Amino acid sequence: MEEVKNYNAVVEIANKHLGKVGGDGYKDVYDPELLVAVPRYLNREAYGIEEGNLPFVGVDSWNCYEVSAITEKGQPVAGMLKIVCPANTEFHVESKSIKLYLNSLNMTPMGQTAAECIEKIETTVAKDLTELLGGDVTCTFFKNDHDAEYQFLGYQDLEGIVDLDAIEFTAFKSDASQLKIANTVSGPAVPMTVKSNLLRSNCRVTNQPDWGDVYINIEGNNIPDAASLAKYIVSHRTVSHFHEEICEMVFTHLMEAYKPEKLMVACLYTRRGGLDINPIRATHKEMIPGWFDDSSMRMKKTLRQ
Repeated sequence: MEEVKNYNAVVEIANKHLGKVGGDGYKDVYDPELLVAVPRYLNREAYGIEEGNLPFVGVDSWNCYEVSAITEKGQPVAGMLKIVCPANTEFHVESKSIKLYLNSLNMTPMGQTAAECIEKIETTVAKDLTELLGGDVTCTFFKNDHDAEYQFLGYQDLEGIVDLDAIEFTAFKSDASQLKIANTVSGPAVPMTVKSNLLRSNCRVTNQPDWGDVYINIEGNNIPDAASLAKYIVSHRTVSHFHEEICEMVFTHLMEAYKPEKLMVACLYTRRGGLDINPIRATHKEMIPGWFDDSSMRMKKTLRQ
């Protein structure tokens, strides 16, 4: 019942903008009041994640592709904005609200030159989100595609090490019981790095499908069964949660099932509404690639993005 109550609370918060088009729905003059903050605890408490004692470190990395403002002379400045928000903030931002907020910059004069405009966009967005979410948010504006250089390397495709045609998939409601141990070894912890593009879930509010790639770096003595990992990832296919919540659910379930010494989970979601959302959670900060939580470093888009 607590989860149902919290779900309804999220819907009520997000409904500030959902379903509104034209008129006040799409302002093109700067308006930070468009931003909507969603309390993270509304999902975390259902999975035993304590706000003051998080079992992970991490960030939410947002790539926003429809960002533009004008100079005092009316010159348009357009590009992509990478926003990085710590996972330990009290709130995360609702996705449609940030889209509308960024749209509100479109006809807003910001500086005499293009360079001044870019700097003003970065400082304004970082300030507004820092105040809204309760943590140090950073952002960087990019004008060139060649700035995207970084990506996860060395991860095996689950589809390449498991015969998916031989598996019967029957669970589609985030079923952690699908996770099985292949074998348990003594001695040093054994690393396993896998990725999959089988991740699909639905928006918590609109129920629109969200497609993504999941990257798992796990190190411990309980070796995950690869087929069971595939079945577990597929089991999220009909659940409705925000991207950040899916990442934290996967992290929590893997910790409970395998009790690893180290774990990192990253979910890179498909662009929708002009932005893509990429949460990452890890037991140790050094497991998070430096380019992921640095707003000044762009990562290459996956096939889905």
